[in-house]
Amino acid sequence: RYFLVGSNPAETKYRVLKIDRTEPKDLVIIDDKHVYTQQEVRELLGRLDLGNRTKIGQKGSSGLSRAVSAFGVVGFVRFLEGYYIVLITKRRKMADIGGHAIYKIEDTNMIYIPNDSVRVTHPDEARYLRIFQNVDLSSNFYFSYSYDLSHSLQYNLTVLRMPLETLKTETTQTRQESFDIFEDEGLSTQGGSGVFGICSKPYEKYVWNGRLLDAVKNTIHRDWLLYIIHGFCGQSKLLIYGRPIYVTLIARRSSKFAGTRFLKRGANCEGDVANEVETEQILYDASVMSFSAGSYSSYIQVRGSVPLYWSQDISTMMPKPPITLDQADPFAHVAALHFDQMLQRFGSPIIILNLVKEREKRKHERILSEELVAAVTYLNQFLPPEHAIIYIPWDMAKYTKSKLCNVLDRLNVIAESVVKKTGFFVNRPDSYCSILRPDEKWNELGGYVVSTGRLQTGVLRTNCVDCLDRTNTAQFMVGKCALAYQLYSLGLIDKPNLQFDTDAVRLFEELYEDHGDTLSLQYGGSQLVHRVKTYRKIAPWTQHSKDIMQTLSRYYSNAFSDADRQDSINLFLGVFKPTEGKPHLWELPTDFYLHHKNTLSLLQTRRSYTYWWTTGVLKHLPLPFDEVTCAENRRKLTVKKFHKYEEEIDIHNEFFRPYELSSFDETFCLAMTNSTRDFMPKNVGIDPSPFTVRKPDETGKSVLGNKSNREETVLQRKTAASAPPPPSEEAVSSSSEDDSGTDKEDEGAVSQRSTPVKVTDTGDNTKITENVVQSTKDVYGVNLSDVPSEDDLTIYARFVQLGQSQHKQDKSSQQFCSKHHLDRVINLIPISSFSQDNIYEVQPPRADRKSIEIFHAHIQAGRGNMQPLGKDDFLMYREYIRNRYM
Repeated sequence: RYFLVGSNPAETKYRVLKIDRTEPKDLVIIDDKHVYTQQEVRELLGRLDLGNRTKIGQKGSSGLSRAVSAFGVVGFVRFLEGYYIVLITKRRKMADIGGHAIYKIEDTNMIYIPNDSVRVTHPDEARYLRIFQNVDLSSNFYFSYSYDLSHSLQYNLTVLRMPLETLKTETTQTRQESFDIFEDEGLSTQGGSGVFGICSKPYEKYVWNGRLLDAVKNTIHRDWLLYIIHGFCGQSKLLIYGRPIYVTLIARRSSKFAGTRFLKRGANCEGDVANEVETEQILYDASVMSFSAGSYSSYIQVRGSVPLYWSQDISTMMPKPPITLDQADPFAHVAALHFDQMLQRFGSPIIILNLVKEREKRKHERILSEELVAAVTYLNQFLPPEHAIIYIPWDMAKYTKSKLCNVLDRLNVIAESVVKKTGFFVNRPDSYCSILRPDEKWNELGGYVVSTGRLQTGVLRTNCVDCLDRTNTAQFMVGKCALAYQLYSLGLIDKPNLQFDTDAVRLFEELYEDHGDTLSLQYGGSQLVHRVKTYRKIAPWTQHSKDIMQTLSRYYSNAFSDADRQDSINLFLGVFKPTEGKPHLWELPTDFYLHHKNTLSLLQTRRSYTYWWTTGVLKHLPLPFDEVTCAENRRKLTVKKFHKYEEEIDIHNEFFRPYELSSFDETFCLAMTNSTRDFMPKNVGIDPSPFTVRKPDETGKSVLGNKSNREETVLQRKTAASAPPPPSEEAVSSSSEDDSGTDKEDEGAVSQRSTPVKVTDTGDNTKITENVVQSTKDVYGVNLSDVPSEDDLTIYARFVQLGQSQHKQDKSSQQFCSKHHLDRVINLIPISSFSQDNIYEVQPPRADRKSIEIFHAHIQAGRGNMQPLGKDDFLMYREYIRNRYM
């Protein structure tokens, strides 16, 4: 048998799973549902160790031995032999949302469960194992123990604010007990000492290990189930005069109709589209952590392939294969299914920003535009006009080539109109200053206003042909516009506008480029070819050669490695299940019928061509159906009552981990990208506001002496999401490994700032002096004349004399006061032998009687002389013992 022992972070509560190894092909797992203490688990493992030794008193290979230490279970998988268990052996903290840590999987381990004595070997097992392991779990897979990553922040916080009466009725459900995604933020009961915790079912579309957990999710306790997402997660700290604002970007890639660039295009018969990614930008004030008391804001946008039946034939080996429409769809059946999903999750209006080319010599991309326009026009006939799908066509490539048009200015106009229509989520009502001095743009903002803040209703869906380069730039511009509104709603800026070349926008742009590179690598096989700087037309001349290399890399990946990657994804997601006597995965001529279920069996129910939405969706618009309080949604929730002193809901212990030895160097919030450290110019006298426009040569990165090292560090941080770590790295539980280089270099930058003309032996010394020593015009904004005039010198001399006489007077009066000092007044007594300086001796104020008594009681307690306890003390101690040990 294998024994899987799991614990909470403080290692005070344990659960044990027993996995039977005698079954060659079946998975037998026993969960005893008991919560053990540390002592009980030690005794249990001790008894198991003793019972499994061949002779009493013998120590050696027999008995109980530790096979592996892990941070979570990804799932269980079977090919043609027995089951494997997939475990997370390394993780790295990537973000923090309200005290809930989000981790990236750094390394995994697959362990074969059945014993060698019962193993039934199969010749193709090793090949399936190799294909499965081609999905690199150490590359852009994320999980969280206490936060539901498959849902948006708006959904998670809306569920948290459900009425208490609803929750009380839900607790009577006879369901397996569970714990809360927001266990630390439960809802207080009236008068009692309990809190309710809510747990919702994950949104299956964005969960990548759902099939791997299917075999066990109904037999084991919910605490064991860890749902992982695939995509991107990045977080940076925006310091506004020392106030920490965390900017987080989370991208969730859909697990439905997932695959690589030319092999997955358009949509399948269920309305799931290729390369569908939901991008959420979350902004919150990190000085207050809790979801109930803190200020949180988020904005969501979506990218995805054009929802039609279309494909590109790659057998021709052309860089741009011709686009073909595979099936006629006059009633827009696939588009209807796709937009129905979006109405349920996001509400209305759904805005389509179509960036494909409109004018071409040979009809290529325009085929998709014409079909999409026809589909949207057809579907809009049956929707109420106020909830109609909004279609915005814009040929971004044509505008880019034009010398007269500025692409980003036009995109900014589109972004403003989009954000005004959809609004954004914020969990606090409008601040008093914005009510007193309302901004005209703020009053036009859409969305849904509630007593506790604002809700985003509707979503922007951006697409080009690949949904990579053009889409990422368009999403960045919309995100930048939404970021301005989010900062304004939290009371951090006075107008909802953000300029380019400010520290805040540079930080946000770097996040979006990391996000774009990562998503492009996953789908297209290379990083972004065209970036924001390319469209701003300020990219350096070396960028052109890099673009050519990325294009070649993308072409090579599409031609030679995409088919293998597609097979791996199909196997990992359970789209293909190996079966004895049926063709193997590598023998299939195509995976078309695996993704299109209607090719294998006729659907029993046919959807209406006119009422193409799910029943009940239209009634609640513009609100998304998934967030409405109704019986159907309540069935997706599990509610559990906690005692208010339980460790599970203690957010302080969860975040600060007082039981762990930690160091500042490894603290995530200090190691993350920082607007002041990484983007603000290092010159003296620079305005520290992150909303001040800087000159192009004034960035924090350009004034650093050692530029090449700095670029390497930024590159490391960029590729950290996609590149696996070197094999020599040790497992790090919750620290960011690739930021250590950043810290060392920043220390160098700090010392460089404090001693600007320091002479060293390195060859870079001249470069450092050039960068740091600057003219008085650059530093102070005025030119100082070489020699002051005589009048100025006379005024300065009089000023100095006045200062000296004032100093003497202060000293004499201070000495006079010290002779007649009063109680509870801090007395400053000059103790210097020199008349020019002001070094004083300080007499502390006197403590009152009660403070002295408390201090004496503390000293006596240290010596073992305890004072008699009062009634309140006994009650508090009894409560503590009951929660801790009973």
